[in-house]
Amino acid sequence: MNKVILMGRLTRDPEVRYSQGENATAVARYTLAVDRRFNRNNDDQTADFISCVAFGRAGEFAEKYFHKGTKIAITGRIQTGSYTNKDGVKVYTTDIVVEEQEFAESKNSAGNGDGGFAPVSRPEPAAAGDGFMNIPDGIDEELPFN
Repeated sequence: MNKVILMGRLTRDPEVRYSQGENATAVARYTLAVDRRFNRNNDDQTADFISCVAFGRAGEFAEKYFHKGTKIAITGRIQTGSYTNKDGVKVYTTDIVVEEQEFAESKNSAGNGDGGFAPVSRPEPAAAGDGFMNIPDGIDEELPFN
């Protein structure tokens, strides 16, 4: 089974090209910066930069809605390949072919620098001396139990 699930931030806006021919297909390429959980061997690098490619409607979606810094979650498969560059050197490639992609945070929390968690303010309930919350008089009929 070849299945990959990643969550990270785009390092730049997706680069989108269209295939030639009657049925032009969008091909979006982008790089995800995926945080590492653990720092091994005292390595200063705290993220991996993973190349992703999305075809068709997924590529069009990336072109329209994804921008540098956007936090996304993707599922896909690993695809390896190789080519010979202009200097005659064989270059090996590894890409994630995107099957599904979605936003991993709300638009409002994207720029606040808290990792995608927006602060929630809740009023503290008034507590009685016995540790239970006081229920105001007159709402007994609205409670789901008697």
